[in-house]
Amino acid sequence: MRNKIKTHKATAKRFKITGSGKVARTHQQKRNNAHLKSKKSRSEKRLNPDSYVINAKGQVKRIKKLLNI
Repeated sequence: MRNKIKTHKATAKRFKITGSGKVARTHQQKRNNAHLKSKKSRSEKRLNPDSYVINAKGQVKRIKKLLNI
């Protein structure tokens, strides 16, 4: 009997797979939105993109391997 393949948890926390199968990561600015928040305008805080799609084939392949997809 073979062992189960485990998901790399650090990768799972940082990336998500979209409905069409693309790999997206949370934008750094959105994750740390509390950092220096008083200096940023209301619109700047609101308009930060939630996710950023990764297009590099090598990186997508590596991330999907870590997520067991």
